[in-house]
Amino acid sequence: MPPVIHLGLAGLVMLCVAACSTAPAAPDLTPPPQRRLDAKTQLEYGNPPPPPPGARY
Repeated sequence: MPPVIHLGLAGLVMLCVAACSTAPAAPDLTPPPQRRLDAKTQLEYGNPPPPPPGARY
């Protein structure tokens, strides 16, 4: 086969492979849940400040 046909077939195969590939999953941007403070941490650092008004947990 002439080289032009080889290149055309290779290009067609590459297009098919590219069309079948999937996009990567979007990263998870949610913040991790807040850790609960234990008694020792509260004694050492004091109680955490109250949440701002209107904040939900």
